[in-house]
Amino acid sequence: MAGEVIEVKDATFKDEVLSATEPVLVDFWAEWCGPCRMMAPVVEQMAQAYSGKMKVAKLNVDENPESAAAYGVMSIPTLILFKGGEAVERFVGFRPKQELARLVDAKL
Repeated sequence: MAGEVIEVKDATFKDEVLSATEPVLVDFWAEWCGPCRMMAPVVEQMAQAYSGKMKVAKLNVDENPESAAAYGVMSIPTLILFKGGEAVERFVGFRPKQELARLVDAKL
């Protein structure tokens, strides 16, 4: 599954994100959100570009409100980069791939 975006849920968030040995970029999104749909191909490109360096995951905030609330996600899309179980960077709103890659590279 290298280079693929994984789907996480409240029930799997700890195992997939917080306990991960590699950094994890989590896209907090919802079906009805236009900017989230614009962000989806960028998130997929990030998963392919960073395969082997970090995991990329999506979490639907409507179906998984606990994780979104735990990290204070008020606007979507919100992308949070986790390293060692800690949120180290947060991006709110649409970001082009080049900008997102630059911001992620600064933290990896």
